[in-house]
Amino acid sequence: MMKAYRFFFAPLLALCASLAQAASVHVQVVDQAGAPVPNAVVYATPVAGKPPATKPAGAIIDQVKRRFVPLVSVVQTGASVTFPNKDNIEHDVYSFSPAKRFELNLYHGIPSNPVVFDKPGLVVMGCNIHDQMVSYLLIVDTPWFAKTDEKGMAVIDNLPADALKLSAWHFRLGDPNAQPTQKINPAADVPAKFALQLRPAE
Repeated sequence: MMKAYRFFFAPLLALCASLAQAASVHVQVVDQAGAPVPNAVVYATPVAGKPPATKPAGAIIDQVKRRFVPLVSVVQTGASVTFPNKDNIEHDVYSFSPAKRFELNLYHGIPSNPVVFDKPGLVVMGCNIHDQMVSYLLIVDTPWFAKTDEKGMAVIDNLPADALKLSAWHFRLGDPNAQPTQKINPAADVPAKFALQLRPAE
């Protein structure tokens, strides 16, 4: 009876211990003038080792009123993204970005297959028919990420209580590869803050 008890409860106890150790970090992102920066991506990676192997969550980037919605998205490497066209006109979605080159030829509705983003990096997407349409997708090698709201705030949940490297990105950074970083310890429950040097809005 004791062996059966241990067999049943051991995985449950391990899960509870893992959840008890999980932490969150609150991040504020502002620009060089101290103004809140919405649509900034913040993500955490281990200082030593690799993030846990997790199945990437899928994402949706809509096309509504000749715009991509949302403007900025972030997914884990290997994620599948669907591009529904909710307009009453056709769109031709494409990207020439090194992280993922693809094209969805003129279509209505939902494409038959999602696009799989299997390499980390920045993917800038447009429409071959409507030049004003643009969308940014950042693919990161970690399941720990978030996007700032209109107040420039974001929360990354389910972090391990270990030393982590926190990175920030925004599409108006002068160099998208020069992402500022800082070390954090989620167990300390101390908010993080980034001040980004951004190009003027176009």
